[in-house]
Amino acid sequence: MARKGQKKSWPFLDPHRPPRGCQVLRLLWLDALRTRGYSDPYVQNCESALGAFILWAQERGITKAREVTRPILESYQRWLFHYRRETEEGDEPLSLRTQAERLSALKGFFKWLARSGYLLANPASEMELPRIPPRRPPEVLSVAEVERVLAQPDLEMPMGLRDRAILEVFYSTGMRRKELSRLLVSDVNAEAGIVRIRHGKGKRERIIPIGTRALAWIAGYVRNARPQLVATPDDGTLFLTVSGKPFWPDNLTDLVRRYVEESGVGKPGSCHLFRHTVATLMLENGADIRFIQEMLGHATLQATEIYTHVSIRALKEIHAATHPGRDWGGGADERDEAEEGVGEPSIPPQSLLCRPPAPPLTPPAPPLDTRARARVFSRRKRCPRHLFRPDRSGTAKP
Repeated sequence: MARKGQKKSWPFLDPHRPPRGCQVLRLLWLDALRTRGYSDPYVQNCESALGAFILWAQERGITKAREVTRPILESYQRWLFHYRRETEEGDEPLSLRTQAERLSALKGFFKWLARSGYLLANPASEMELPRIPPRRPPEVLSVAEVERVLAQPDLEMPMGLRDRAILEVFYSTGMRRKELSRLLVSDVNAEAGIVRIRHGKGKRERIIPIGTRALAWIAGYVRNARPQLVATPDDGTLFLTVSGKPFWPDNLTDLVRRYVEESGVGKPGSCHLFRHTVATLMLENGADIRFIQEMLGHATLQATEIYTHVSIRALKEIHAATHPGRDWGGGADERDEAEEGVGEPSIPPQSLLCRPPAPPLTPPAPPLDTRARARVFSRRKRCPRHLFRPDRSGTAKP
């Protein structure tokens, strides 16, 4: 069984037998992705998605790429939708985002096969991906809640000093867990107050600021705790496990989640909880969203705009400070009154809203002899006017 966080091996890939059929094309496509400069995590995700499809196809007697048709791909898409994976909480379906990622890898694979001449036509060209619902606004911590989480590690132990430094770096920079696990001691420049992230998402390198408080905890960890954890040879990784090796991203998730739960803040999340908190608090304090995008390492501004929906407190403050009708004195301003000659505000005074409600209006009483009037009108509708005959008194009578 593969270790948590390690690369998964597929059962149909026998290392003692040369690859054949779809396996050969799979290896060629993955090599083409690496040649074009795609990141290792992206290539691994494509390998996993394609491996799952090949295994599904082999179980149904499909071993060659030319045997795959559009109905087969649609059948696989329905299978993904109804698939249930076993978890500690029970059987759970794949999220629509996961389904879209797996199907997107298949579209890329068959597109490459058609372009490279291995297939005459692309069977996945017309395949529609699942509609991904918009992301929900993430949970964020208040400043007081952050301090409660930061106070959880036991500073009397080397592990506690290391964990406090990890939490402080997450809170100060908002970096991703994989970025923190790959930090080197040389990546932290205490004099300049910056951190260099060499292995960002999509192979994007960036330099971000870090606060003096986090730098102080890093210095204390490097001086007092890291020498007790480092193993020979020292590769320069900043944060080390008990065995002296770098953290796996999943290990960081478990570590941070444990402290969040022990703090009693009552909010779910782990490493990304700090990332959301940093972005939201900076946005509420007046930071430009483009600077937050650069700090978080988002490729597009759309990924950062989710935090504008979270910061409702800042929106309320702006509304209270700028909207002309925010309070009782928010009618027309002096300039409008001078131009239009309006002396009274357009909104009613507050005293009018405190009056007791008026009694409901009652409908007017019906006229007398309603039945007789209705009978006369109905007869007049049935009989034209020239058919009315005069009576003995000389008046018209129907």
